Amino acid sequence: MFTVKQMRYFDALATHLHFRKAAETVFVSQPALSAQIAEMENLAGSPLFERANKTVLLTELGHTLWPRIKVVLQEIRALEELTEQKSGILQSRLRLGIIPTIAPYLLPDLIQALKQQYPALTLELREALTDKLLEELRNGELDAVIAAMPVHDPYLTGQHLFDDRFLIATSSNNNDVLPSPLTQGNTALEKLLLLEEGHCLRDQALEVCALPRERTLVNFGATSMATLLQMVSNDMGLTLIPEIAIRSEVPHKRIRIVPFSDSSPKRQIGLFWRKQSLRLEDFTALAELTKKAAQPLLVSDSEISALQRQ
Repeated sequence: MFTVKQMRYFDALATHLHFRKAAETVFVSQPALSAQIAEMENLAGSPLFERANKTVLLTELGHTLWPRIKVVLQEIRALEELTEQKSGILQSRLRLGIIPTIAPYLLPDLIQALKQQYPALTLELREALTDKLLEELRNGELDAVIAAMPVHDPYLTGQHLFDDRFLIATSSNNNDVLPSPLTQGNTALEKLLLLEEGHCLRDQALEVCALPRERTLVNFGATSMATLLQMVSNDMGLTLIPEIAIRSEVPHKRIRIVPFSDSSPKRQIGLFWRKQSLRLEDFTALAELTKKAAQPLLVSDSEISALQRQ
């Protein structure tokens, strides 16, 4: 009979069809995952995956077993949630996903707060793009996700955590952006550096700036906000910076922050979980702690004025 661990590893590999990615999903080394899959195949008496030229595919038997294994894992997770709730609020394991444009800024303070207030909690973190995190949340591979709102999914629900304003980041040597407030249609936004395809912040930036197709965007897709701001500080263009990133990213860089006029555009950050999850008390406690951890990261208007004059 297959063990729960083996079934979880099988599900991860069947989902990703890539040994390294599957191992990262279940937080083990690739050799450990491979050994458990091999043991499953010994028990089954037949290969469950085809391996050729770095390609991984499910065999016919693997395809037959996968939906049944997913049902078993869902039932096991439901039992685990019942036990976890009985042990008290945030007293067991929590698998939390968080998007890359929030993780490096929020996690240091949030992790410390969780350690202090809920020392018995075992926190497993997963950083990935929104679509991937939501897929893993739906599949039961994650318990909760911190991402930008809204999320339109009939199987998920969530709670608003905080608003994250957008501002313009430009080189301190760049005179194209005046220190006066900007409007979202200002022509100074013609050259906009963006994160690569797939990041929700890229789509939000395009929506905020509402740039017509005939305007030129700088052809550079960064994989992180830190890389993007290095390009900005070297006079390669402008970008939108979320407020939560300012304290970490702007000091010691040749960057000036310029606000939009009137009310700044913003993204809403939320915590999401499965509607059928039994861990509402855990998620409510996590949401409250996340709100508190985020507050010191949000900058005041006076701080923005100081950064505007850099």
